[in-house]
Amino acid sequence: MHKRIVIKLGTSVLTGGSRQLDQSRMVEIARQCAALYAQGHDVVVCTSGAVAAGRAHLNFPNLPPTIISKQLFAAVGQLQLMRVWERLFDIYGVRVGQILLTRNDVENRQRFINARDTFTALLEQRIVPMVNENDAVATEEIRVGDNDNLSALVATLVSADLLILLTDQPGLFTADPRSNPGAQLIPEVRRIDGTLKSLASGSVTGLGTGGMTTKLQAANTARHAGVDVVIAAGSEPDVMLRVVRGETVGTRFPALDTRLESRKAWILAGPKPAGKLLVDDGAAEAIRFKGRSLLPAGLRKVEGNFLRGDTILILDLERNELARGIASYTGADLRKIAGCRSDDIEARLGYTYGDVAVHRNDMILLTD
Repeated sequence: MHKRIVIKLGTSVLTGGSRQLDQSRMVEIARQCAALYAQGHDVVVCTSGAVAAGRAHLNFPNLPPTIISKQLFAAVGQLQLMRVWERLFDIYGVRVGQILLTRNDVENRQRFINARDTFTALLEQRIVPMVNENDAVATEEIRVGDNDNLSALVATLVSADLLILLTDQPGLFTADPRSNPGAQLIPEVRRIDGTLKSLASGSVTGLGTGGMTTKLQAANTARHAGVDVVIAAGSEPDVMLRVVRGETVGTRFPALDTRLESRKAWILAGPKPAGKLLVDDGAAEAIRFKGRSLLPAGLRKVEGNFLRGDTILILDLERNELARGIASYTGADLRKIAGCRSDDIEARLGYTYGDVAVHRNDMILLTD
């Protein structure tokens, strides 16, 4: 079966731990992508490396470690990075196209659809999208922040079947393998809990912005969108081809659900949550196991000054994430009706937008 595959390449993978792009490594990646392409798979590449490429192209200038310096390097490096990718993919007769994203490009539902349509058009024309965050213009408010979570957003956006996160580690271990020789590779993860998160460690090289923690975040997002995820070493021979064949390589996170409909995909991958709702045990059980909407009666605490229609997180009393959804009322309104029966909403507010705080159709579960 042909698959839609998103491949995320960390800076450490592209540089081999050096200070500049390693084109021998990059041509091997291009070769594997071209092989997948030739098999009929759709391929999307989320590529890091622009800042490293820009710094090397400018001969490693001694600039202050500020956001502006990083944006400067990114502006120069994006051009260099795409020139290399275009030349290497051209060896195999594969065309590429560049897409630069920020969170602003997916927070608005219409812009989410526009971005999805751009990806679809490229893939239909057998052009490999090369994606990166638009670091040259992105400010803190609109940044995704790292290419691990960006790749999960893209995988959700394009309804991918598989997300491969290539890094400088063979996968997720039971302990830090750099300091514990007895650490064992975890071949498959079906539940991401606090214990697993504590195993995550930072980047070995320090060249990228994402460590194992961001990869777990990305894996959790993607698998809830119906995407299988594999974390593996980019230096492993034929790693992408072997993962797609189903071989045991790295750490696999099986998808939890089928592909999401467009609206729920936007809820998961689009706007950052503008607030949080803490719910009692009964409401948590109804959401998690019975497929129910969230009623005002189950609300115990409302955090944030969000608007009706904003995306919010739903937490249990221990602050575990249960779901993400679209608020039917403002934060101020929900504070007034928290704990009350649905029949009493109009009496408390003077109006009503319906019986629920968050409708089930506007909600996606975040629990395993």
